[in-house]
Amino acid sequence: MTLSMYQASVPVFTRMLNNLAAILEKAAAHCEAKKIDPAALINFRLYPDMFAFAKQVQIATDAAKNGTARLAGVEPPVFEDNETTFPQLIERVKKTLAYVNTFRPDQIDGTEEREITLTRGDTVVTYRGQAFLLNRVLPNLYFHITTAYDILRHNGVELGKRDYLG
Repeated sequence: MTLSMYQASVPVFTRMLNNLAAILEKAAAHCEAKKIDPAALINFRLYPDMFAFAKQVQIATDAAKNGTARLAGVEPPVFEDNETTFPQLIERVKKTLAYVNTFRPDQIDGTEEREITLTRGDTVVTYRGQAFLLNRVLPNLYFHITTAYDILRHNGVELGKRDYLG
């Protein structure tokens, strides 16, 4: 049995983003219950040279949104990265989920060899579809969701492995 590019992307993004939304809801409830200013968590970073919590969520959603679009050969929408509250971050995750779930298997399957070029400043990197998904998009998604999870755990939000895995 083979695993299709669609099966390896959209359902994985959907599951992990739903888990992230639930984690965000738990963080918001934690702040309310403990009378903590939500900005303390939203702006928290594990180390001074790392991105803050909100940016971790933004990058995770961008990985899913942009990865799906690029695999399908379409231009991804641009989100403003201006979320400063848990409700705004949750809405961003839900908006990303809605977008990712507009794609059909026939738009993603068969993209293993599609050339995908990313430009960051003067740097241009070209991937084949399968390598893009497996070596860039999925690791990036997991890294930033894990870091967001770790920030919340570090700050006392009661989360466990089941919250991360769903």
